[in-house]
Amino acid sequence: MKDYEALSKKHFDAQAAKYDARDTVYYSREGKISCRDIASQLSGLSYDALLDVGCGTGFLIDLLTKQQKARYVGLDLSTEMIREAEKKAIPGAEFISGTADSLPFPDNCFDIVTCSQSFHHYPYPEKAMAEAFRVLKPGGLYILSDTGLGGIGGWIDNHILFKLARSGDCHTTDRHGIARMMEKTGFSVEDSRQVQGLIYTVTGKKRNG
Repeated sequence: MKDYEALSKKHFDAQAAKYDARDTVYYSREGKISCRDIASQLSGLSYDALLDVGCGTGFLIDLLTKQQKARYVGLDLSTEMIREAEKKAIPGAEFISGTADSLPFPDNCFDIVTCSQSFHHYPYPEKAMAEAFRVLKPGGLYILSDTGLGGIGGWIDNHILFKLARSGDCHTTDRHGIARMMEKTGFSVEDSRQVQGLIYTVTGKKRNG
């Protein structure tokens, strides 16, 4: 099996210094679209602690700190992305290296968990989603935005194109596939929307009890 985490780290470490500036498909365009959609959904919502999984350069957290004062934590596999995020000196934010399927946090400690344009890089997506569920407080929100396909297009990506790719892309699905995964994990799906093109955002709420 390919080491998708190693490929993702190498890919994003190499992109980190120019990621924000290059607003193109291969770099940050989709990420910025997802981040802005997530920020718009959180506008006006009160929360105390937010975790951004796959935070990259901290673009989303930078947006959110301008909307709401809270404790913000960004986690990313790429140490160079974390380095770029730290350079921004975002008030109320901390950034750490780590993996989505083994979050270094106790149970029930975040009000919000976000994930933008990184879920398709996770070799163990069900485990990553279960970890998001674990660290959320009861009633907390998991907002996942990504680019993906279902049907035959998704099959071609997953079984042919991603097998050849060297950027750590691992699997794809559409918003309906993510919604089903959320329900199976224990979330109730609060919102599912197509944002732009193949970019979608799905919001799950951790059920009480």
